[in-house]
Amino acid sequence: MVSAIGDPYTVFLPPSENKIVQEDLQGAFEGVGIQIGFKGTQLAVIAPLPGSPAELVGVREGDYIIAIVDLQKGIDRGTNGISLPEAVQAIRGPSGSTVTLTLLREGETEPIEVDIVRKSIDVPSVTHKFEGVDGRVAYVKVLKFSGETLSEWEAVVLDILKNPNVEGIIIDVRNNPGGFLQGAVDLASDFLEAGDVVVKEENADGSSEEFKVEKFGRFRNQNIVILVNGGSASASEIFAGALRDNKKIPLVGKTTFGKGTIQEPQQVDNGAGLHITIARWLTPSGIWVNDGGLVPDYELDDNPDTEEDEQLQEAIRLLNVQ
Repeated sequence: MVSAIGDPYTVFLPPSENKIVQEDLQGAFEGVGIQIGFKGTQLAVIAPLPGSPAELVGVREGDYIIAIVDLQKGIDRGTNGISLPEAVQAIRGPSGSTVTLTLLREGETEPIEVDIVRKSIDVPSVTHKFEGVDGRVAYVKVLKFSGETLSEWEAVVLDILKNPNVEGIIIDVRNNPGGFLQGAVDLASDFLEAGDVVVKEENADGSSEEFKVEKFGRFRNQNIVILVNGGSASASEIFAGALRDNKKIPLVGKTTFGKGTIQEPQQVDNGAGLHITIARWLTPSGIWVNDGGLVPDYELDDNPDTEEDEQLQEAIRLLNVQ
């Protein structure tokens, strides 16, 4: 019934699949360590998690997944018409088991087949460290917007505020697939002024709602740069779009994924679930990212053949921290 709508993000979740979604939002699971979504109707890799089995065998953000094979689970199928929960359930599995993915990659003429050994993965949603002379740059990596993000963010904020040397902050949402919309609103609010619009929500009936800053932004006067790439999707695009539209904060990296719809989870009897696309979201200036994502102000690649993170170095340069 829900597939007849023609929206890949409106899905029915049997109990086993609904359990997987809940695990994702908590950040602990057994699998290969990739975030997946759709480019049009084709299943694609939003991003591999840092240090994950998928990253270690060379899976890249933007790869299209055209087939999934797990002989132990009796799975050997293409991904045409697959739902997101079905794909997650097929790719995820017990630690030590193997799944084979067939990938299509831009610039490659032949499909790429990779065998990935699953493992237990526990991923924090926010990490940070201090870069530069005397730790003058606070580098914050937001990996997703989950149920734990706000509490982890609070700990990071307090640590930054305790460092008197900090002269600029880099927020890295590269390969951040999104999560809870409210998480993006909460984090963005720490950089904006009270009353600023973080995101606009448009419903199917034509009504709309604005999510505004309702707290004192602790970093509203800080020098900020945001790192994005093709793995930055949904809530991470909301965050980046809000800061750029309101404060002209520059984006560095590559064009974002482009997911501009909002899903509402419904719990159904016996542990099943239903995710329904209820609205689309726009940046404060009215940009709908489904039309092509957010194009960065400073577009450049991170060269995979060098140890240096060129995008990060460009962000540090833009901060002009001495």
